[in-house]
Amino acid sequence: MDLRKAYPRSPYDMMSGIVSLPRVIDKARANNEGTLGEYDVDCPHDQPVLAFLGIDFDAFSAKIKALAYDDTAIAAWTTPLIERHSAAEVAEFNRSRREWKPDAHSQPIYDELLATAAPGRTDVKTWFALLDLDEKRVATPA
Repeated sequence: MDLRKAYPRSPYDMMSGIVSLPRVIDKARANNEGTLGEYDVDCPHDQPVLAFLGIDFDAFSAKIKALAYDDTAIAAWTTPLIERHSAAEVAEFNRSRREWKPDAHSQPIYDELLATAAPGRTDVKTWFALLDLDEKRVATPA
């Protein structure tokens, strides 16, 4: 996965029942392959997913590499990690991630990206919506 030439999957995309897992996989793969480009790993987007799985970035990255970046194999590995959580916990995780808004620290970064990706848009309130806009996907404001 060369993130210098393509975008990772949308933060809204799901695998094994949780949002953003495919995106974290794409970024970890690009990091492993030295093709991360402008993206960050083990960042405020990735950390909640990794924490929910109960794994740190280095171990996650090594495991997806060992699984040859195969989504079917990765889903088989992550499903039991996710099933340790109740259905209510999974639903709350997904809801909270989809509604993730900038905090005081990240607001200036968010505002700058919004001004670049979607000038004049006042309906974009979440990081997921903004990331999709920045990556040329149609975002549903949240």
